[in-house]
Amino acid sequence: MKPNVIREMSTGELKERFDEEKKHLQKLKLNHSVSPLENPMKIQLYRKTIARIKTELHNRAIEESKSNV
Repeated sequence: MKPNVIREMSTGELKERFDEEKKHLQKLKLNHSVSPLENPMKIQLYRKTIARIKTELHNRAIEESKSNV
């Protein structure tokens, strides 16, 4: 998922997407431990997407705390 797409999403959508991506990553890791995946780079792709979402959520939390002060 591209960073500009992530920035356009609302906070609620980001939290839902974060949960979905995290669950999917756990399933991929489990499947990969049982039998090799066709494309193991998918694990890295999901990890990066999760990191991008967490970064955007963190940035929004910082902006919100600054605006409350």
